[in-house]
Amino acid sequence: MSQAEIARIHIDTRRVISPISPLLFSGFAEHMGRCIYEGIYDPSSPHADENGLRRDVLAALRELNFRSMRYPGGNFLSGYHWEDGIGPKAQRPHRRDLAWQSIEINQFGTDEFLHFCREIGTEPMLGVNMGTGSIQDAANLVEYCNAPSGSQYADLRATNGNPEPYGVKYWCLGNEMDGPWQIGHLNAIDYGKKAREAAKMMRWHDDTISLVLCGSSGPAMPSYPEWDRVALELCWEAVDYHSMHYYATNIEDDSRSFLALSAHLEEFVDALAGTLRYVKAKTRSKRDVYLSWDEWNVWYKARELADMRGGWTEAPHLIEEVYNLEDALVVAQWLSVFLRKADVLKIACLAQIVNVIAPLLTRRDALLKQSIYYPLLHFSRLAKGDSLDVLVESPQYETAQFGDMPLLDASSGYDAETGSNAIFLVNRSLSDELPLEIDWQGRAPQGIIAAHQLAGSDPKAHNSWEAPNTVMTRPIPVPQVVDGAAQLSLPPLSFTALEVAL
Repeated sequence: MSQAEIARIHIDTRRVISPISPLLFSGFAEHMGRCIYEGIYDPSSPHADENGLRRDVLAALRELNFRSMRYPGGNFLSGYHWEDGIGPKAQRPHRRDLAWQSIEINQFGTDEFLHFCREIGTEPMLGVNMGTGSIQDAANLVEYCNAPSGSQYADLRATNGNPEPYGVKYWCLGNEMDGPWQIGHLNAIDYGKKAREAAKMMRWHDDTISLVLCGSSGPAMPSYPEWDRVALELCWEAVDYHSMHYYATNIEDDSRSFLALSAHLEEFVDALAGTLRYVKAKTRSKRDVYLSWDEWNVWYKARELADMRGGWTEAPHLIEEVYNLEDALVVAQWLSVFLRKADVLKIACLAQIVNVIAPLLTRRDALLKQSIYYPLLHFSRLAKGDSLDVLVESPQYETAQFGDMPLLDASSGYDAETGSNAIFLVNRSLSDELPLEIDWQGRAPQGIIAAHQLAGSDPKAHNSWEAPNTVMTRPIPVPQVVDGAAQLSLPPLSFTALEVAL
């Protein structure tokens, strides 16, 4: 390969984009399919603990270290009565869940979820029903979770075995309310007014909470981005974050474009960041609202309408996507987008965490880690401190959807407290190795202390119960640093994570 075809990245710890919010590495658990029942909660499993939680699932989630967990939906939220899921389990009703045409048995509810969050060491992010629910219902849930004893719902919490307030900080004001599929669908003005009044009552119960406004359901929606502008103008002073949702697809089976999808993801963030700036200026506000990408993932193989309806059964198998190598590379780049947009993006929730479009699949007696588990693991472990503005020089390749794109995708973080520099790299090429030179400017590294890589020759390769380790990260020889630079060769279809001591 000629000198011109070598990729280079230049890293300077003085070129800071923004501190990396730990909440960028968060998850989402919805009462859909087998995410809750037979996923998180399965008393009949040999892996269940005394509370019915799957020990093997808990261990894998602790390893991923999700910093917050959004719950209970999703479309499910807009028809959910939270009081159905508290109190003695024998007295909890079975309900027809209209969102997914399933039977909800309500054996796992608010208290069980908050216990689960404590078990895996994550901050809960509770959603309030803006569909069939009232602003009073939303306020009552905040009282139940966060108020000291001495009032109706706080005392009900104590009666249910939890005398001390939970102190839930993060709250979502509904889900995808611009979508006609949503129970209780509202237009932007009606939603904005309802959300604003709910926020007011919720904050009167606890003025320390942080609120996420429901944004448009995605950039393909006819309501986008006008919905976002209108809702934000009505609610700017009442909320802290604005949600965005997106699911990546490769329905066209165009791997070259699919592997360049970060171009579209960055455009999506930029458009909503512009909307935030506009509304802040128009409202003459002195406060900031940030973005919460609280549903994101690859999802297209199990997307037929029939796969999203449960036939009025309990815990039906719904959209249990099987993730392959190219999916993992897209997820890795998505996480790099989070770092590159860390100035405006502060929360991101992978949708979802178990069985339903998830990095983990379960059987009654076993657990499988899918390909996307591994980039999530390394970003969650290593991306700390400040996000750095990496200068990337890379050969280009042609894509049908995005034109010419660089073969190399890169991001980096620097933790000044520990002197650790994390570097994340994806070679988008389907067939060719990519020689790379890393140049540290301003501060020379002591050395690269660890390197892990996920790679393969088949973009459709995936893990299975019979071959669970087909697509996973493995340690590779650590490149040597000479005169402030290091060289390595990135295999085609690869993700590489480097941990550097500066």
